[in-house]
Amino acid sequence: MDNYNKLIEMISENSEVSIEELERKVAAKQAKLSGLISKEGAAQVIAAELGINFEKEIIKISHILPGMKKINIIGKIINLFPIREYNKNGKQGRVLNFTLADETSNVRCVLWDENHIDLFAKNQIKGGDVVEISNAGTRNGELHLNSFSEIKLNDKNINNVITEKPVLKKTIESFNPNEGICTRAFIVQFFEPRFFEICPECRKKVNELKECQNHGKIVPEKRALLNFVIDDGTDSIRAVIFSDNIEKIMPLDILENSELFSNKKNELLGKELFIQGDVRKNQLYGNKELIVSEIKDIDLDKLIEELEN
Repeated sequence: MDNYNKLIEMISENSEVSIEELERKVAAKQAKLSGLISKEGAAQVIAAELGINFEKEIIKISHILPGMKKINIIGKIINLFPIREYNKNGKQGRVLNFTLADETSNVRCVLWDENHIDLFAKNQIKGGDVVEISNAGTRNGELHLNSFSEIKLNDKNINNVITEKPVLKKTIESFNPNEGICTRAFIVQFFEPRFFEICPECRKKVNELKECQNHGKIVPEKRALLNFVIDDGTDSIRAVIFSDNIEKIMPLDILENSELFSNKKNELLGKELFIQGDVRKNQLYGNKELIVSEIKDIDLDKLIEELEN
């Protein structure tokens, strides 16, 4: 539904048809096709009938949909990360990431083409610049540019951009990697806590000899993480919460006491909570997981008020 609503907004913005009228057209198209087409599919058909081709349109970042190709967009570079070299499966190259923002949202962009990366290496494009991107595609919630894409400076004045990562209220079945989400779900399974040590300088894990690859022999900080599974009736997902946020669900000292942890775990199993975090793709297993940043009890009075509205 989130993708469908974005699509309807885009069609309305690029035509003289109101959202209400488009909704009626979608319902009529579905009825005509005996329900054999989804609402999103019906909206795509109506867009084509209205002569709207998004491959030629410059769209807002908030209107980017999963699976979109040939995206054209204008935005300001608000975060520029260093160029990285890679060597994977015998293939060498460079990759560059930056965050692009406009007045509606922001998105992480990934550049693979050497010519594009050279524009940044030679300081022809830099952080804070407004750029126009053409013929890009989406992958795991990011905007990816290849050799068929184009990036160039644009003289459009963009000041009031969205710098915070957008947080979407979504059901688990509709989670996409690299999204910031908020959901209401039940805790249905807990795993034993895990402990590890990190370097206090760069925050990276240290080896068994308490050595950091960047800072050598150090006095490490002890950290913990807790894995659990949440389910909202549409799907389930593994959630991961680290030391800084574990106290939002239970005191840290409980983790090292098996009896206290077992009691707290049983208290939380089956409990419904509001959970906020970032969806990512696990590189080892390829599945989606949720990195939790906020977790809190449900305020029933507030929830009832929201549902009534």
